[in-house]
Amino acid sequence: MGLVLDKVSRHVGGHVHLENVSLSLERGSLNVLLGPTLSGKTSLMRLMAGLDVPSAGRVLVDGVDVTGRHVRERSVAMVYQQFINYPSLTVYENIASPLRVARRPRDEIDRKVREAARLLKLEPYLQRTPQQLSGGQQQRTAIARALVKEAQLVLLDEPLANLDYKLREELREELPKIFAATGAVFVYATTEPAEALLLRGNTATLWEGRLAQFGRTPDVYRRPANLTSARVFSDPPLNTMRVHKRGLQIVLATGEHGPARGVLAELPDDDYTIGFRADHLHLTRPHADALCLSGAVAVSEITGSESFVHIDLPRTDGGADRWVAVTRGVLEVEPGERIECFIDPRRLFVFGHDGRLAAAPPLVMAA
Repeated sequence: MGLVLDKVSRHVGGHVHLENVSLSLERGSLNVLLGPTLSGKTSLMRLMAGLDVPSAGRVLVDGVDVTGRHVRERSVAMVYQQFINYPSLTVYENIASPLRVARRPRDEIDRKVREAARLLKLEPYLQRTPQQLSGGQQQRTAIARALVKEAQLVLLDEPLANLDYKLREELREELPKIFAATGAVFVYATTEPAEALLLRGNTATLWEGRLAQFGRTPDVYRRPANLTSARVFSDPPLNTMRVHKRGLQIVLATGEHGPARGVLAELPDDDYTIGFRADHLHLTRPHADALCLSGAVAVSEITGSESFVHIDLPRTDGGADRWVAVTRGVLEVEPGERIECFIDPRRLFVFGHDGRLAAAPPLVMAA
């Protein structure tokens, strides 16, 4: 048993914030809400917490309908990207506040506060007030307060965004273990696909207030149920193009022809959309079966260890598709420069007219 959202919708002033979302989240589970800004992540968490009431549908906790029950009547802990602390209290008292409200024994309060402070590297700051802390330290204080509360539902809305890289990586590893041990339902919202993969657990992909897919994180990444889910779970953006399969041949939107190899080989003749991630677009031929296309460099971004090359490929209808290739090291190319790129037909996701997955790479190649 745990938290169930049964066909919940949320409409505000004629705007759709959520539409017909159903989810079942088990106790002790880590669940990531993945989607861009305005995809519905925060709206969904507010319904889970009881801060808002759905326009339609139900919210159930352990089989009990709590749809109209206020947040104060639920066992919920929340941490937002924009940290919220009591400005007049020390860090120690901020962390201890939910335990004092619950009238826990003094020795238990002290033990739990110090355990949380040790985990979040706040021990040197326990007697400071929030105004004396950096933004990252204030966020850690808010997370520590959620830790000690031992709530049945823990909601973290992009909580690590303001932390430095090293601490963010440490907490991504530790937080799921801590909350899973409490038996709570753990919900973590993020815009970053890489963060969802690092946290693992389950992932729900969201787009414009609608649930695209929900399942084990590796499964959603390797087998996106539809084009929307594949796009949400790709950073850099998913490379896509329309193709037509006719017999043993495919015709791409750019006009290039090629053999229907790889995942396209067994599909019936029809129009499809192919999709593949940036690390599967090659700037040198990976093998003999790779399909070669030619485009113009739009921009090149060099991070030092990697280069991101954005390529415009003109379509026969007069438009263009922009693809992104990521390659190791420094690659110096200039905007407007003609460049060849190669796609591996074994690495493609293929989507039908309805946007649903029609074919995908074998699991051994789908990472």
